[in-house]
Amino acid sequence: MITPEAEVLVRDHTIYSCVMGSRAFGLATTGSDTDRRGVFVAPTPLFWRFEKPPTHVDGPSDEQFSWELERFCELALRANPNVLECLHSPLVERIDATGRELLDLRGAFLSRLAHQSFAGYALGQRRKLDADVRLYGAPRWKHAMHLLRLLTSSRDLLRTGRLTIEVGEARDELLAVRRGEVAWAEVERRMCRLAEENAEAALTTPLPPTPDRARVEDFLIRTRRASASSA
Repeated sequence: MITPEAEVLVRDHTIYSCVMGSRAFGLATTGSDTDRRGVFVAPTPLFWRFEKPPTHVDGPSDEQFSWELERFCELALRANPNVLECLHSPLVERIDATGRELLDLRGAFLSRLAHQSFAGYALGQRRKLDADVRLYGAPRWKHAMHLLRLLTSSRDLLRTGRLTIEVGEARDELLAVRRGEVAWAEVERRMCRLAEENAEAALTTPLPPTPDRARVEDFLIRTRRASASSA
């Protein structure tokens, strides 16, 4: 259950919120959920207490999840796939001046760390799919589809230095995987090929070795100071 204080943070202090999941990826079908993600800025005076504000809030609506700005930036600097993709959603629902400044920092978060983080996440998902095949004879096809999407997005990020989350012309091919119309052996082959292409792209990627932490920290400090001065 979300606390009243946490609900106020999301309701009154959100600087950026967007739709994620299948709708943002261009893979929505009739029964797709609407997953919402957001970033809120806890008022600076709340950090002066012994009990600190939450780093994230689950809710108040179904399928809604929000991060406090500092936690969001920390995860983005580590190239967390879910957080980086949130910054690149084509479906923005709410944004203010601070949120626009956050989006302007998208390039500052991108670095070669993305190869390790995306590959690590993909490996974990692949192990779950393999376990499903061993136990039940088939994977969860929706998860297989999203893993192919993630590997493609990661490969293209490493090749170009730009993160694009919409699948574009690959939509029909990916939805066929979701419907179980592609043999698991072929899905495995595609996953292995994409993993190899990721590794190859990492060798020549235009991404910088590390993110621009100083630029992000400057933004965070200015945001905290502005919040404190308006309290």
